[in-house]
Order: sequence, then structure tokens, then C-alpha cells
Amino acid sequence: MTESPAVNDAHERIRTDQPHTARIWNYWLGGKDNYPVDQQAGDQIRRLHPGIGEYALADREFLGRAVRHLAGACGIRQFLDIGTGLPTADNTHEVAQRVAPESRIVYVDNDPIVLAHAEALLTSTPQGRTDYLDEDLRNVDTILEHASRTLDMREPVALVLLGVVIFVEDDEEAYGIVRRLVDALPAGSHLVLSHTVTRPDMPDVDAAVAFWNEHGTPKLTQRTPDAVARFFDGLELLEPGVVSCNRWRPEAGDGELPAEVAMFGGVGRKA
Repeated sequence: MTESPAVNDAHERIRTDQPHTARIWNYWLGGKDNYPVDQQAGDQIRRLHPGIGEYALADREFLGRAVRHLAGACGIRQFLDIGTGLPTADNTHEVAQRVAPESRIVYVDNDPIVLAHAEALLTSTPQGRTDYLDEDLRNVDTILEHASRTLDMREPVALVLLGVVIFVEDDEEAYGIVRRLVDALPAGSHLVLSHTVTRPDMPDVDAAVAFWNEHGTPKLTQRTPDAVARFFDGLELLEPGVVSCNRWRPEAGDGELPAEVAMFGGVGRKA
């Protein structure tokens, strides 16, 4: 299969001499879409904060539980996943379509390495549909316009923002982006959001983030748990609220409740 000009351009834009967050995340998840520079940075961050690799797993499992709940108990059939990251096991469409094969999913990311692997996100059941947009989170109007080609914006949509608003440094800009996206969705829609936090009892997290911001790209911003909860203002927060991702509705068979990780998440419903 001949690759599209956009994919060819994405390959040319990929920097292999500088560690990148999506590839480090992929490395921590045991994936193969990373380079020695990412592995070295990932190992250094792990030395600063030995539990950091658990964040990636906790965030991924949170995604699975949230999507299963929304597609199952809530009857959501449409998902807008912004800040998709590199394809791995149990992507949003795979989880949703196992519950409801007719589910439609639009993925959005502006990372060239994600675009280069986007074909893995475009597999779908015959009853459903997936689409991918190479776009920045800040370009809300473009995202909504493109999403409306696949999703019926008159029906409830699950907006998925996992570990992506951390790349918007200004607080008011970050809250404004999320609010504009949520405001464009109809009643019955849901927001699924996760975010790296800073807390006095987790100082090694701050050291790991400082190392990342000095050596890696793109830079990220931590927020307190209360500041993360603010993204859900005006929404009905599902129990147990905004909590450590691995403590959001753990499922039977998960074993003993694990220690908290500094990746907090929640799910809120638009009334």
C-alpha cells in the first residue's frame, strides 16, 4: 500500500534525536514504537520516580473502564478521542465496539508519529466507523467540523481527553478549550479526562516532570487534584469523582486496591 503524502510528511517530521512523550509512554507500556533516546529518557525518569511506569498502565486501564461503562451502562455510541497517542492494545474503538459494534470514533492528534501509525486506529467493525484527524487540541472549531462528518452531533458524544490538556500551560486557556468542546456537545454527552497532578506527598513526581521539561518534548504542566476537578465544572461527576486513575471504578478481578498514582481522572455527564 502506498502511503499518503500526509503520512510521508509525518515520517519526515519525526525527531529521533530527542525524547518524545508519546514514544516514552509507548516504551513504558511495553510497545515497540520508540527509539533509544526515548528509552534512555524513560529509564532516567523511572530512576527519579520508580512508579512512573505505572501511570501509563493506570491511565490506559482507566480508559478501558470508562469506555466500557459509557458504551454499556450509558448507551453512548459516539466517541471523540483527542490526544490519542500511539496505537496500542485496547484503543478506544476496540473497547467501544466490543460492547456496541455500531460505535463511531473520531481520533485527533497532532503528533507526526501518531499520524504515521494512524492506520492502526482506523480498523473498525462493519457496523461502526473510525476516523482520524491530524490537528492540534487548540483548534476547536476545526476539530468539531471534522468530527461532525463521522459523528451525529445531535446525539450524545463521549469526549475523551486523556493526558492531553497537560500540554496547555495557561490555566484559563486549558479550561476554555475543554469548555468550548463540551459546550458544542448535546445533553447526555460525557467528558472523560485524565491529568498528571502535583501533591505535597508526591515530590518525586515533580522531580520527574522537571527532568522531562528540561530534556523532552512537548513540555507538560502539572495541576493539583482540585484544579483537575475544575475541568468538570457544570457537569454531573460520576462516582467516585476525580481520583487516582487506578481507583476509578476498579473491576472485579483487579485484586487489592493499588497505591495512588499521580495521574488523576474522572468522568462527567452533561445534563
